[in-house]
Amino acid sequence: MCGRYSLTTAIDQLLPKLQGPLPPGLVEHYAPRQQVRPGEPVLLQRQEHGRLQVGLALWGFLPEWSKDPLGMRRPINARSETVAEKPFFRAAWRHRRALLPADAFFEWQSRIDASTGLTTKQPWLFRRRDRAPFWLGGLWERWIGPDGGELESCCVLTTAPNDLLRRVHDRMPVVIPEGLEQAWLDPADGPGLRILEPLMAPWDPAAWEAVKLEVAPLSGGSGAARPRASAAEGPGAGASASGRPAMGSSGPQQLDLLG
Repeated sequence: MCGRYSLTTAIDQLLPKLQGPLPPGLVEHYAPRQQVRPGEPVLLQRQEHGRLQVGLALWGFLPEWSKDPLGMRRPINARSETVAEKPFFRAAWRHRRALLPADAFFEWQSRIDASTGLTTKQPWLFRRRDRAPFWLGGLWERWIGPDGGELESCCVLTTAPNDLLRRVHDRMPVVIPEGLEQAWLDPADGPGLRILEPLMAPWDPAAWEAVKLEVAPLSGGSGAARPRASAAEGPGAGASASGRPAMGSSGPQQLDLLG
């Protein structure tokens, strides 16, 4: 699964990747985030009515047909292998795919302490070696309430792990390669959707690294996740009164690299 990711890229580096109108106030209020968590507003690239646009959506998917948004479960991930058949995600898969900018994501490795027999969770960070941002493949949806209020939500697609992830977790996020953004966002059906399936296969880990962390990443405050000295390893929320999500207020943080 993908339950945490980071977007610490500065806004001036991110803007060239974003296409179409921006949410009002994004540039002024954008704050890099060491940890993006479920239930928080996230930045995404999408296409609607044939036009590219940048949006904000709460991380936790709510289908447009839901009658009880407070009582319904809000999944943060969708399995790429079954997304075309699941009624929960099927419409969004056909018409509302999204790209979520990120520059790292986190997974937790289950370990059993030999002395106590207790299970612990070891946090790992995965990122490109060049630290460049990348696109997480996702879905988005717009729920409209009886009073006309709107709530936009999203989820991240997951796939089978590659050689870099396999020993840490049995799932990993779908990453869409640069240059294929438009193909991913275009509405499609039938054969057009089948053409997208290879984009959700386990991706090549050659340009990526895994970083073993001493502590879990933080989302705010002055602390930061601290990798171990020998960390790098090669391959093998809230909504506004109108219902629209507000931009997060977490301040910028920097990963404390040791060594």
